[in-house]
Amino acid sequence: MIGDVCAGLAVETRADVRVQGGMRYLWRAVGHEVEVLESFVTKERDKAAALKFMKKLMKRHGRAKVVTTDGLRSYKAAMKELNIADRQEVGRWANNRVENSHQPFRRRERAMLRFRRMKTLQQFASGHASFHNHFNQERHLVSRDIYKQRRSAALAEWRKVVG
Repeated sequence: MIGDVCAGLAVETRADVRVQGGMRYLWRAVGHEVEVLESFVTKERDKAAALKFMKKLMKRHGRAKVVTTDGLRSYKAAMKELNIADRQEVGRWANNRVENSHQPFRRRERAMLRFRRMKTLQQFASGHASFHNHFNQERHLVSRDIYKQRRSAALAEWRKVVG
């Protein structure tokens, strides 16, 4: 559970994705170790969508001690309704964790030449998040040998699960 494991959680909706000419919004929650915990696609970016996302997130992962968001007012309204408004943290650079977690998703999206359906976008976002979380090995923090060992272990585990 998020509330027990980590001190904070970062949430954002900045990934505006075009699906069949219309804008859709990708809501993402990122844990303290920059792993994507939840991704959710909606047509609107309002209080109802924020509330639905926050409820889904809290049901799966529990309540976090601190929730870092961007300046979107929908978050404040939804969090007030859930009685966790005091846990919200908004800052100029506080949300960089989520901003940077969008980059691999954006690169893959460009290579796929956009999405045709909202369902495909949702499936891709959740699948990509779990795949990226599994194989993202913070290369700059460890030596080459340790990195190769971890990468091989991750690949063996992935093959066991998938195949």
